[in-house]
Amino acid sequence: MRCPNCKYDNSKVVDSRHADDLTAIRRRRECESCGFRFTTFERVELSPLIVVKKDGARQTFNRDKILNGLVRSCEKRPVAFQKLEDITNQVEKDLRAEGVTEVSSNDIGEKVMEHLMDVDQVSYVRFASVYREFKDVDQLLQSMQGILKDRK
Repeated sequence: MRCPNCKYDNSKVVDSRHADDLTAIRRRRECESCGFRFTTFERVELSPLIVVKKDGARQTFNRDKILNGLVRSCEKRPVAFQKLEDITNQVEKDLRAEGVTEVSSNDIGEKVMEHLMDVDQVSYVRFASVYREFKDVDQLLQSMQGILKDRK
């Protein structure tokens, strides 16, 4: 593995652990040239999942987009980063369990919101406001009223 610090081609594995619910291996490495330590993840390469966007465009599924959206919606909220990774992993697992090769971005957003609702309701509203593209305050209030009904 090439060192990200000095670009030397050889590194040694210092530690290996299972990560992400046994779907990946986390390896701690050390460069044999400069001693820089870094982490790599090894994951099974699955068949590509294609996302059909709202405009009909197709692109390869990218789990980092889900994680980045969750990070933005949970900014300054008491939600651990590990929880956001767990949600991302669960959404990807749910999608792959359906056994389809194409999934709509709408389905992905709904799955993310299902999981986020149980974690932090403020973050849920933030995510929903971007994902559902609320046009005005009334649409936002309707969404919030739905949350309040579910709490009762």
